[in-house]
Amino acid sequence: MSEMAPLPFEREVHKLEQQLAEFEKNEKPSANIKQAMRSLRVEIKRKRREIFDNLDAWQIVRVARHEDRPQTSDYIELLFDEFVELHGDKAFGDDRAIVTGFAKMDGRKVLFVGQQKGRNLAERTECNYGCAHPEGYRKALSKMQMAAKYGVPIVCLIDTPGAYPGIGAEERGQAYTIALNLREMSQLKVPIVCAVIGEGGSGGALGIGIGDHVSVLQFAYYSVISPEGCAGILWKHVRFAEEAAKALKFTSKNLLEMGIIDEVIPEPLGGAHRDHRAMADTLKASLVSAIDRISKLPPDQIIEERYERFRRMGFFEEAAAAQASEQSTEDDTAHEEKMATAGSKSE
Repeated sequence: MSEMAPLPFEREVHKLEQQLAEFEKNEKPSANIKQAMRSLRVEIKRKRREIFDNLDAWQIVRVARHEDRPQTSDYIELLFDEFVELHGDKAFGDDRAIVTGFAKMDGRKVLFVGQQKGRNLAERTECNYGCAHPEGYRKALSKMQMAAKYGVPIVCLIDTPGAYPGIGAEERGQAYTIALNLREMSQLKVPIVCAVIGEGGSGGALGIGIGDHVSVLQFAYYSVISPEGCAGILWKHVRFAEEAAKALKFTSKNLLEMGIIDEVIPEPLGGAHRDHRAMADTLKASLVSAIDRISKLPPDQIIEERYERFRRMGFFEEAAAAQASEQSTEDDTAHEEKMATAGSKSE
């Protein structure tokens, strides 16, 4: 892979890598140079681990959006032995922001659904920067329903800033289409395994994210809104995106603690963009394990557990107030009974 542009918080490591590159140009390095190279490699690894073990929410967003981060098209090549793409929604068109097709993964037949952003300007324009239109979600649902008909498990890879919010998309039923996907996916009687591989933006992510097992890559995020969108609404300016990122609690660690996801998939040191193959191997192991586990369950139990999984999410803050009110009522009742008993004794 060609040299990557460092992220702002990686500049110190990048300087060390440049020093190492200069040393490596020596065709016949001396013993001192060899020792210096070994020391630099150790220091680079130590420094990078220190940085990535302590990333804040906004820095994680920067990693999730890295231009060299593996995308759906990369994972198709790395995860599957065979892939036959399926096109169109049978109603309007073929949205390139969502890729669907039947595939084999370690000998297991699966239906694959993934969101694609594109690498260069031409691809990004074709894929609408990963922001799907209604026809993309209709395409995904029709293929998932086909998979359910034949008893084939479904694998969904999520990577989108959000569903496309344009006028045309709204006219063609963007909100309705996503809502329909949520309802229909909840009733499909086959295993559905989802993984957020980069950005998991709002309803655009949920449109293919109703699964029995939902995982997030270590430096990906899954949120109700982008940091910039949140900053624009709450702080009235996108320059507060970093503060919004911290407030949204959307990192993989946050999500696991809150019970929103089932697994955090570790990334190679420095992020998935540094080793596509290693990341794909780790992701495949997670997907295969989840499919094998869920496939052992009866279809009705799969649906029941999927429903309960989402019903368990979140909590009501007023629950504490309700408990306090209930306790107060019990105290009042006890007090009234005590006063009545005291009154009867005095009589």
